[in-house]
Amino acid sequence: MNKNRVLSLRQVLMVSMALNVGLILRLGYVRETWRAEQSLHGFGLEEKSRSRVASMAASSQNVAHVSRGKQVVSIDGTEIEDGGERVINLDHGDPTMYERFWQQMGDKTTFVISGWQYISYFSDVTNLCWFLEPEFAKAVVRLHKLVGNAITKDRYIVVGTGSTQLFQAALYALCPPNASEPMNVVSAAPFYSSYPLMTDFLKSGLYKWGGDAHKFSKDRPYIELVTSPNNPDGSTRQAVVNRNQGILMHDFAYYWPQYTPISFPADHDLMLFTVSKSTGHAGTRIGWALVKDKEVARKMTKFIEINTIGVSKDSQLRAARILQAVADSCDRVGSPEEVQPFFDYSYILMEKRWKQLRAAVKKSGLFSLPDFPSKFCNFSGRTFESQPAFAWLKCEGEIEDCESFLRCHRILTRGGKHFGVCPKYVRISMLERDEMFDLFTERLSQIKL
Repeated sequence: MNKNRVLSLRQVLMVSMALNVGLILRLGYVRETWRAEQSLHGFGLEEKSRSRVASMAASSQNVAHVSRGKQVVSIDGTEIEDGGERVINLDHGDPTMYERFWQQMGDKTTFVISGWQYISYFSDVTNLCWFLEPEFAKAVVRLHKLVGNAITKDRYIVVGTGSTQLFQAALYALCPPNASEPMNVVSAAPFYSSYPLMTDFLKSGLYKWGGDAHKFSKDRPYIELVTSPNNPDGSTRQAVVNRNQGILMHDFAYYWPQYTPISFPADHDLMLFTVSKSTGHAGTRIGWALVKDKEVARKMTKFIEINTIGVSKDSQLRAARILQAVADSCDRVGSPEEVQPFFDYSYILMEKRWKQLRAAVKKSGLFSLPDFPSKFCNFSGRTFESQPAFAWLKCEGEIEDCESFLRCHRILTRGGKHFGVCPKYVRISMLERDEMFDLFTERLSQIKL
């Protein structure tokens, strides 16, 4: 009995040793294989990188020439050397140009929340949009009334995590739940590049991207997205399809007096606004919709409830403080201190940047920009041309792919194909910090064939 047990233990020990030796050998083999693969992979990446740089250099030499001498740009008296090597990324509309104004405001928008405050999901259970903070709603109504860019009377306010969430909520609310096929969502080209992506991202059975509104010919219900001023080209927009079965959604993210004259208060069934482009606080992730129909507002609220169980109270209260500060700076009665009105500051900055860009385009001679009619602004009392948040730049002559052409000169933009038009156009953000924008216009002005 004991002898058999000893033999059994010896057999187990031998099997265990064999398994361990096999495992060690296997690990060694895998490690060496991994190293070999990584070596080959790294070599491939290095070769691809070299090839890409060589290709860019060749394209730059063959297509156009930029002086590689040191370019010195003066920003607030400080000289910055560029040399044409720094990558200038103007692909995104990140509104960092507003940082300086808010730095000057100091603690006027500082907001402190104690750990015990705003713990509940609920903000106002008597409101259709039960997660809407009353303080934020009051700030929205006050600012629209002051600027005169939208009707808020007899409207439901629905707050969202940026206008992107509101866009999805609106599509859900506007589409009939039992339709035989998805409803087409269209917008006139050039349209906002994220519209197709956001529309089709969820692969919803309620709606689908239907393309350019100019080409839409189906005798079916549809939703038309009207962005005015338009992203990317800054034009004033109206509906294009105009059929009985159509539903309109208006995106007024840029209908503010630093970008365009405020000619009338917008009065439509569903209007979207966002803090990111009105005040520059993109990171706060707050937008709002002004909705005329109660059932549409209710369904939008339900979508957000299911999607994110409401909207951050912290963000809403911060946004409320920011909108109040903007209104206070513009409303002399409510602003006892001497502060520069926010919309004056931002208007002057946009005016300066557009003059600077047009001068650079003229000096280069390879590009063109759209012209805008002068209109009277009811808010500011000025008569001026639109000065959009994005520049819609066209490469003239034989340059067919403007995005690739500018990339060769280390300027990153978003090409026309993303907006439903030809690649001779690119969208360029006008909202970057001063240093980056000045480097961009200086480099653009030096590009020659």
